[in-house]
Amino acid sequence: MSENLPAPGLLARARLLAAPTVDASVVRGLERITGRPVEQGFSGAPPEEPFICVGATLPDVLRVGPLVWFHSVNAGTDALLSAGPWPSGALLTRTVGRMGERIAQYVLAWVLAGCQSVPEFAAQHERAEWRRIPSELASGQTAVIYGTGRIGSAVAGLLRACGIRTVGVGRAARTASTGFDRVVGADDDAQSLASARWVVSTLPLTPATGGFFGTDRFAGMGGATFINVGRGATVDMRALEAALHTGAVGRAVLDVLPEEPAEPGDRCWRLPRTVITSHSAGITADEDIVVDFAACWKAMAEGRMPDTAVDVGRGY
Repeated sequence: MSENLPAPGLLARARLLAAPTVDASVVRGLERITGRPVEQGFSGAPPEEPFICVGATLPDVLRVGPLVWFHSVNAGTDALLSAGPWPSGALLTRTVGRMGERIAQYVLAWVLAGCQSVPEFAAQHERAEWRRIPSELASGQTAVIYGTGRIGSAVAGLLRACGIRTVGVGRAARTASTGFDRVVGADDDAQSLASARWVVSTLPLTPATGGFFGTDRFAGMGGATFINVGRGATVDMRALEAALHTGAVGRAVLDVLPEEPAEPGDRCWRLPRTVITSHSAGITADEDIVVDFAACWKAMAEGRMPDTAVDVGRGY
């Protein structure tokens, strides 16, 4: 994990800092949980006393101080970790909250929209055209989901409830995992891709996943719809564009892009049969931050590593 678990005594005396962007309702929640005041908008020399920090980014001045624990208000920590060396011994946790549910609903919505020809009917409406389009049954078809953690498992569980066969792709094959009918290793995904109607990525951005979806993987999708709710830089956008033109990828739904926000002239807006949704699938709620911080606080008070602790070497 990030490093050693902080001792309860250390947590008890650590200062509590929060970024200026942290909402007042979150600040009140943090104070209630810890029983101490929150210092917002910290600036100046690094603290000399041990401190806890809550925010989206860790300023350089705080990276050299005696940081005990940083709780990220976001689920993704790639930007946080790429900004500089992580302070030695500091625990890093992240906010997931009900994001898995939100992202699962997002994925299901686009799965069903495709089955019910929603894009085609919307286009017909604009043309005042009356033409029947047969629907497609989701049940009995296959979704391949990259990432078998909390978010990927939530997506799989909701799709499985609709009768969709779910194959997870993780670091290693397993006989079963929450929400999945089967889990295969990333090196053994070709057969599953060939049978997929939908391919969903929930992958974080790590040294191992940059450009993960490239020419070879897209070529093996056989016309499946590709839905990315993970990180934009896991996708080679030129390879996706080529696959959309050849039909190897039937449609694409991209909630994330390598560079955000995309400029109006970016070629991503001209990709055929593609919808971009501006990183909105799993927006973190203030309640999520407070609930996950409280769970971390309780776990550490009991001498347990929090479930949302990040392995800073792996990046997730």
